[in-house]
Formats: sequence, C-alpha cells, structure tokens
Amino acid sequence: MPNYTAADGAELHYEVLGDGGPIVTLAGGAARHPEYLGDLAGMAGLVVPHLRGVGKSPKPEHVETGAYWNQARDVEALREHLGQERLTIIGHSAGTRLAISYAVQYPERVGRLLLVTPPSTYLVDEPADTAELIDKRKGDPIFDKAVATFQARAELSSEEAFNAWQQTCAPVGYAAWTAVEQQHAQAGKFDLVAAQAYFSVQPPEDLARRLTAVRAPTLVIGGAQDCLTGVRPVRALARLFANCEVVMIDECGHYPWVERPAEFRRAADTFLGQFSRQSRLSRR
Repeated sequence: MPNYTAADGAELHYEVLGDGGPIVTLAGGAARHPEYLGDLAGMAGLVVPHLRGVGKSPKPEHVETGAYWNQARDVEALREHLGQERLTIIGHSAGTRLAISYAVQYPERVGRLLLVTPPSTYLVDEPADTAELIDKRKGDPIFDKAVATFQARAELSSEEAFNAWQQTCAPVGYAAWTAVEQQHAQAGKFDLVAAQAYFSVQPPEDLARRLTAVRAPTLVIGGAQDCLTGVRPVRALARLFANCEVVMIDECGHYPWVERPAEFRRAADTFLGQFSRQSRLSRR
C-alpha cells in the first residue's frame, strides 16, 4: 500500500482504486475504515487516504493533530505527494467536514468538490428536518429500535462497545433495510480514539462565511430520506458556495452509492465527467 509523509513527519497511508483521476476520496464515520466506501459504485481513479488513526495510518501523537480542521494539512501533503496542482475531492458524511476544511484553507488547490450526504447543521441556520423524516418511517420495529439506540448516548466504554452501538444504529442510515444494506453496514470498523480526536478542535467561527470564497465547482448529493443529515440543511449548505449545485436522490438515505448506485453515478459522472479523463495516476 502506498504512503506519503505528512508535515509533522508521520507516514500516512492511502489506497488507489483503478486508473484515472486522481480523485481524493475522504471517508466519514467519523474515523470509519474507508473500506465501507468500496469503489463508489464502480468509480475509477479514487485515491483513498487512511485518515489519522484509521486503518494503516498511525494514531496522532497529539490528539489535536487528528482533528478534521488540522487534517487539512495532511490532504495538502497528499496533493504534493501526488504531484497535482489542484485536487478533485469527494467527501462522504463526516469526511465532508475535512473536505470543507481543506477547501477554505487551500481554495486555490481545489479543482472540484463533491460532497455526499454532508452533515450541515454546524454551518447553516436551517433547522434540521430529521425528526420529520424519522416520523414518516415509524412503525418498523427494526427501524424504531435503531432510532431509540441512536438517540440515546453513544457507547464509549470501549472500541468494541462503540462498534456494537454503531451496528445497532445502522438501519437509521438507510432508506430501506434489505440484504444489500445489511451487508454494507458490516463494512468498515470505527476507531473510537480517532473519532474523538476528529472533533477535538472546533473550526473557526467564520467557517460558513469563508465558504463563499471557494470558487471551485461544487456538487452536493443528498438522500431524500436521509434521517442522519436531513434534507433542508443539506440544501442550505449548497447555497453557501459560490458555484454549487445540489442533487437530491429519492428513496435514498445516507449511502447513495449503495442504495441508488445508478442515480448516484449519473450525478457524480456528470459533475466529474471531463476531469476524470485528464491526468492518470500510476500506482505507486
């Protein structure tokens, strides 16, 4: 597996999935092993870093180094390692926090930005509508149990307990709970220490305002039944960017490449289109 050297000297790892790109792809969780992303329904040229403390990347020596705001420096080191003037970046869920942090700190280094089911209430004033989406699905015993567990306190006594809690909550993240979703929910272990570090530093208070300076073409993809992020805040986030479109996929929750792969690929390919046929990345 290839690696690169961060600004503090840490050796961080990444994977390359297919030819083309490179498209730097940031996993969510937070701190979930990126194997849950798969290849995003067959996309090529994905460069998938293991974030601090996840997978084969070491835990940060100082907890603040693992914060998403500070890990923007790691993305910049990866860009330099790849020899790219600008990056196309895909972020999913909590990974969009890192993508956004990089975009506002290094706006001239972002070529395109694709944010998939981004949590948005920390940036926008639009009230969350997740309760309304949850109410529409009440009555399914599996879903109701998952919601009750999700709304209770997270189990932080151990990494094993934390991952068990995540598994119980998993149905909340999907618009349906068929064999496809159940299998996907098993992929990608969460690292508790890395997850806590991820949120150890708050971003600047003017972060939302600074997004207006991000001029790179941006696409936000949301799920119309995403009970984790809602719909209205996701649409409001898109309005903060100077050059942004939003695609809301129906009958879809938090993982559109799993739940509605054709619709997800149609939106992503249309957006990335021409760029994905440019410079090719050789495996290192």
